[in-house]
Amino acid sequence: MGMVGGGKDAFIGAVHRIAANMDGLIELVCGAFSSQANKSIASGRSLFLPDNRIYASFEEMIVKESQLSADVRMDFVSIVTPNHVHFAPAMLALEHGFHVVLDKPMTFTLDEAKALQKKAEEKGLLICLTHTYSGYPMVKQARQMVQQGVFGKIRKVYVEYPQGWLSNLSEKEGNKQASWRTDPARSGKSGCMGDIGTHAAHLAEYISGLHITELCADLHIMVEGRALDDDGNVLLRFNNGANGVLTATQVAAGEENPLKIRVYGEKGGLEWAQQEPNTLFVKWLDQPMQVYRTGVGYKDPLSSFASHNTRTPGGHPEGYLEAFANLYRNFALTLSAKIEGTIPSPEMLDFPTAADGVRGMAFIDNVVKSSAGKEKWTPFVV
Repeated sequence: MGMVGGGKDAFIGAVHRIAANMDGLIELVCGAFSSQANKSIASGRSLFLPDNRIYASFEEMIVKESQLSADVRMDFVSIVTPNHVHFAPAMLALEHGFHVVLDKPMTFTLDEAKALQKKAEEKGLLICLTHTYSGYPMVKQARQMVQQGVFGKIRKVYVEYPQGWLSNLSEKEGNKQASWRTDPARSGKSGCMGDIGTHAAHLAEYISGLHITELCADLHIMVEGRALDDDGNVLLRFNNGANGVLTATQVAAGEENPLKIRVYGEKGGLEWAQQEPNTLFVKWLDQPMQVYRTGVGYKDPLSSFASHNTRTPGGHPEGYLEAFANLYRNFALTLSAKIEGTIPSPEMLDFPTAADGVRGMAFIDNVVKSSAGKEKWTPFVV
């Protein structure tokens, strides 16, 4: 793996490295860790990389790595920069034959996301998008139960992602994360909905197996002086006739990351919460509620997708880092199969792709358009 961004003092870069390293399938071999050459070199050295594999820019890294022999050069690049610096390194990597892991949202604009998807398809290359929450074992169990039809036709989806960390004007108080996430020039046309609303939308589609076809959005800037939305509510319509409600906010003072989803069908429903990720509540019309737990050897076992993404016995919490690592592991296993000319299993292929990234960017565009418009319903255009 090579890395673009994620230098000293960067939050998400360290998370990516921990996740990539967790299963021993991926080795960090090179990087351009900052747009500042001296910072990139210092960051690379702190990660024990040799000086000749630490680069001053992503352009230099991708070009020089492509000139190395296949057994030495990186196989893929992980891009962990702010949104406006996703497209250029990803496109250059694809053009030089490298697979790509991208933090979400996929790009700065929908057109850029479509261009990356097209280039990857042309080159036969993989793109993995790090929608972390789809990596949890119980999220995968929920998806499999819906796909198996145990709840009947899905009718209703509720998904909420409240945070409180932007309740003050933190971007003016030296908070680096707040600074770029609330800046239209670096984050894009949406703040809260682009940052965490996309997670909620992806989770709703991933578990339900449905696609959003229409939405009605109401976005707000609650903190005076902020440039992008920090709060919003969205009504959803899905392609099977189901409807839903999505809420995302970063001004719910006191909240951490209590992402939660409920999905209901004709016969029952399910509930999963990120702050208790090992647990899945399953509810029925005609019998008591059931509690599913990851890592437990039930007589009637969990799905192969849940067990494939479970590392520890029951009672040992598997959280954010493990879910992140599941995406990297499945991507690495799929890439290894591709290199070796074998067929990856469905469980290996279960990670977010460029198609998910394009839908995420379309979600941002359509939510902003809906909130600014006067029509009640906005068609979901990709």
